[in-house]
Amino acid sequence: MIDLIIKSVIVGALAGAGVAGGAARMFSAPEIQGMGAFRTLGEMDACKGDPIAHFTFGLGFVFSSAASTVGTGSLSSDVLHRIVPNWSASLVLARDNKKESIAKPFDMAIAGAIVGAVVVTFLNTLASSIPKGMSVIAEKVVTPAADMIIMPVMPVAFWLAGLNAGKWQGILATIFGGLAQYIMGNATPGCVLGILAGQSVEDSGLSSKRSIAFISFISIMFLLIAYFRGLIKF
Repeated sequence: MIDLIIKSVIVGALAGAGVAGGAARMFSAPEIQGMGAFRTLGEMDACKGDPIAHFTFGLGFVFSSAASTVGTGSLSSDVLHRIVPNWSASLVLARDNKKESIAKPFDMAIAGAIVGAVVVTFLNTLASSIPKGMSVIAEKVVTPAADMIIMPVMPVAFWLAGLNAGKWQGILATIFGGLAQYIMGNATPGCVLGILAGQSVEDSGLSSKRSIAFISFISIMFLLIAYFRGLIKF
């Protein structure tokens, strides 16, 4: 167990620092090269710099990740894509409550190292301490229940958030969410992108270069995904 904890702390700290620092760099893309996931950036931006929102968003995936770790013996992608970046942002914002702080790679990397070490160690020790019989139960019962949080609870939550945010946020969240559900099988990325695009339209106007470029980029990205998945042919 001691060996597992030491390895988990090292791996969690290194991975957490890289992921959280990379997520922070994404806020400066394309002027500065980023190495984070666009999905992570969109979800973090949707929390609008609220430390509680970042924490609760990440917390929602702790249970599904724990169930996945116990049931399959492996960490899910949500650990590094969602839990670590958002909890790191919550930690940084709790210190000074300045939204721009989550765009500082160094601060986020330090917070990510702490969060990553704690989360990865917790999940690994949890999985190793669960009897085999309970892991079977987790795989057959807990994991499907946790999956319901991701589908359909999360897409509906983001769609309702878009509708509540404003006219354009609601319209574009509905359009892009529907397209994402059809193309990717999950409406959440489309709803998040729709909210961001709607906010751009609300701030700059529908005919502004910024809004047109943003909506065009999302549309082209969806077309390419649909093409490579064989849903459409040119």
